[in-house]
Amino acid sequence: MAAQTFSRRNLNFLLHEVFKAQELTQHPYFQDYSRQAFDLVLDSATQISEKILRPAFTEADRTAPELRNGQVKVHPAVGRFLQAVGDAGLLGASFPVEDGGQQLPELVNSAVAFILGAGNNSFVMFKGLTEGAAHLIASFGTPELTETYVPNMLAGKWTGTMCLSEPQAGSALADVATTATPQPDGSYRIRGQKVFISAGEHDQTANIVHLLLARIDGAPKGTKGISLFVVPKKRLSFPNNEQRTTNNDLIDNDVTPTGLYHKMGQKATPALHLTFGERGDCQGYLVGQAHQGLGYMFQMMNEARLGVGLCGTYIASAAYYASLRYAQERPQGRRLNNKNPDEPPTLIVNHPDVRRMLLFQKAVVEGSLSLILAACRYVDLTRVTEGQEREEYEALLDLLTPIAKSYPAEAGIRSVSEGMQVLGGYGYTEDFPLEQYYRDIRITSIYEGTTTIQALDLLARKVTQKGGRGLQKLLAEITQTLDEARTFDDLHPYADRLTEEITRLQGVTRHLLGILARGDAERACADATLYLEQFGLVTIAWQWLKQAVVARRALVGCAPEGEEGAFYEGKLHTMKFFFHYELPKTLGLAARLTDPEALTLPTEAGVMI
Repeated sequence: MAAQTFSRRNLNFLLHEVFKAQELTQHPYFQDYSRQAFDLVLDSATQISEKILRPAFTEADRTAPELRNGQVKVHPAVGRFLQAVGDAGLLGASFPVEDGGQQLPELVNSAVAFILGAGNNSFVMFKGLTEGAAHLIASFGTPELTETYVPNMLAGKWTGTMCLSEPQAGSALADVATTATPQPDGSYRIRGQKVFISAGEHDQTANIVHLLLARIDGAPKGTKGISLFVVPKKRLSFPNNEQRTTNNDLIDNDVTPTGLYHKMGQKATPALHLTFGERGDCQGYLVGQAHQGLGYMFQMMNEARLGVGLCGTYIASAAYYASLRYAQERPQGRRLNNKNPDEPPTLIVNHPDVRRMLLFQKAVVEGSLSLILAACRYVDLTRVTEGQEREEYEALLDLLTPIAKSYPAEAGIRSVSEGMQVLGGYGYTEDFPLEQYYRDIRITSIYEGTTTIQALDLLARKVTQKGGRGLQKLLAEITQTLDEARTFDDLHPYADRLTEEITRLQGVTRHLLGILARGDAERACADATLYLEQFGLVTIAWQWLKQAVVARRALVGCAPEGEEGAFYEGKLHTMKFFFHYELPKTLGLAARLTDPEALTLPTEAGVMI
């Protein structure tokens, strides 16, 4: 039997009891689904995880990709995985039917990704990038582009990437220098370089479809002059041929892998330095309108940011269950109150500090997953609502995205670190998977916008965007949870505590926005990452209180001594742990954020660093 990497019971709890996935089927857009259908989809994902993903997890890490003669060789299980998810309809399952998808709610689709990612996080990167690129083409590309590329991508025959960063610019997209020169046939000649392109080259599919940002000749400087292009690794030799989507029609498109990065983790997913147009023969195809590329790319970037948050969550989940299993099997030492050396050692799960570390892991994993699924439910609601209601959900989703990306990443890193600590010296060895999980998760706070970038986005843009509509909607959602919690005597104090935290966060927000209003952006945003951390703690506390309300209701008709009763009691216990151990950290954060003394800003005398 495969080692446990996630809890199906907890996943069912969140999907069906907390977020009520079946209620979505009342909308015509999702009417073809039922709870049984959702469960079958999750079963399919579990089977793929157990048969393909999990068995290759360690081996693919130990046999990292290699660049040979212009081609990158990756583990062959990548191809089997892509074929499996393509055949099962799990690639682009949440796409509209007209775009080749299944109209699966994003709420359930993310649960699928969670199951797959807990099995092998590196392989799932290929799927996520392909889905994002295909969705971008289907959303903004011409019917011809969509017809040519999307079906092959959703079948797992071709993969996709996003090409943003450049050697001289990094994440500063205003400085993109890759050029696009118009050609008589309507295509563009592409020339430039892109770096850190995940899955940018490999040998497991016939083609790789790059979604690339470039500047058309004569375009204005800055982000307003950036356009978006489809740039395939291999282009079609007969674009108007009825058989244009077959692999026999593909010819080289002058996309050259010029470097393979040797990474700390997620080694099974190659990261490439790509050169476009080295021989002057790289063709690209404009997506949407010229000079609007960054706006289009934000769709894929925002989807990817939620995906990164989910990635941090499923890696932390796999690490949690690995450390829990070890703690339940490893005898060492005796209970602190037991002074009898003749008694056998106790399991380390009985030591209070080990239990603290395990509870922290559980609180992070299940709190993060709840937040990600909440965001995905809002995605679904934007698809089935209209007018003001839809605008409110869109604003809320925009506000939550930097939090849903950053908290699972940052807290997830700490969570896996605690998991290693549970194992002691063994956690630092390759005999157990914790060291690999630690290496794999570290990137989540960096790619798709570092934590700093997410913090600046939250404070300087998202909080005030659209007149603060997103923040207003969030407060309304939290207030509903608070009202429900106050109907239970044992939850009432926690509702009061969260109310205090919201008041504290509002005070800090007003303080920082006041500095921004005075024109001192550098001072206001100097500690934006701390603001993001405070906001994240409050948001996760809300998710835990939401779960506690559902668990308390369930316990009314549940025998507490039974398995189900233990599950719900565990939810209440973990909620209390988060409120008592993690939420108090906001006090120090708020004190620092409102402190008049700035210690990190440069001065004329210089900064002592």
